[in-house]
Amino acid sequence: MVQGPRHGLTRHHLHGDPTKSMKKTGYILFAAGLSAFVAILVYFGIDDVFRALELAGWGLVLVAASHVAPLVLDSIAWQLLFLSRNKPPFWLLMKARWIGESINSLLPAAQVGGDLLRARMLAVRGYPVPQAGASVFVEITLALVTQLVFALVGIGLLLYLGQNTLVKQTAFIVAGMATLCILFILVQKKGFWGKLLNLMSVLINKDKLSGLALDAESLDIEISRLYHHRMIILHSCFWRLIGWFSGALEIWIALHFMGAGTGILEAILLESLGQVVRGVAFLVPGAFGVQEGGFVILGSVVGLSPEIALGMSLAKRFRELSLGIPGLVMWQIDEGRLIMKRSEKKKK
Repeated sequence: MVQGPRHGLTRHHLHGDPTKSMKKTGYILFAAGLSAFVAILVYFGIDDVFRALELAGWGLVLVAASHVAPLVLDSIAWQLLFLSRNKPPFWLLMKARWIGESINSLLPAAQVGGDLLRARMLAVRGYPVPQAGASVFVEITLALVTQLVFALVGIGLLLYLGQNTLVKQTAFIVAGMATLCILFILVQKKGFWGKLLNLMSVLINKDKLSGLALDAESLDIEISRLYHHRMIILHSCFWRLIGWFSGALEIWIALHFMGAGTGILEAILLESLGQVVRGVAFLVPGAFGVQEGGFVILGSVVGLSPEIALGMSLAKRFRELSLGIPGLVMWQIDEGRLIMKRSEKKKK
């Protein structure tokens, strides 16, 4: 049988462009979440929700400012994961985390997009790719582990406050997350990140990974080396867990200015279980709609009206926008500087 010419036939021709399908899925989920977000606001009364938000007034500025605490604490936890003496300066890690969070919160992409950018920001500044990537990927794992601990605190507070309504459902979800977390740690010992990045290098332009895929084997070795430093891992977990607790501050501030009269224990409960809700909905960009529905349910447990609960959720959205938009602008400025430096080097 005579076959036609095969030159130019690529994976994209055979299966379509995988990056386009991934983006399309992200946009569909974003649209669905945004629709649910609007529907929930309409159902409970947009005017009532915004009236509750209006009560917060200048408190919204404090809500946004309070998020500096988790940023600082999480960056401390991250910096501990650099074993060499040539550690990135703290300001750079803070900047990378800020930009990474901005991408994860505001862009219709998978939640790991901002984390990959964190590794890239270090790699393009001359820090060894395996160390940069390992620090980020291990930090993601520790974030999952400490989030489980934080979620257990939330379940404990449900019992302490005598609110047994959601204990079984929440415990079931947390048990599922714990199982996935254990499996996640186990597969990392089998060279998971190297295999994942090799796969991503097929689907995505390798330049966007800043050499992470090319150093996949070294990356897995560095990750394994990091896990052998148990005291460093425990120390990093401590700061990461404190970071989770500090996130409850923005909820307490928002509810205080809305006149809800809830205490710090209720704020910790809402933050811990609210993060579980966001974690379950990690495929939905920004957890739009899911976060709002979750806070309505959780708010009812601690005596909050749907309007106040939604106002609290919008206060968190305000924080995401007020910190996230400047973060995205800073990202583009950084990218512009990198392009200029590369063009200058080519001219030389």
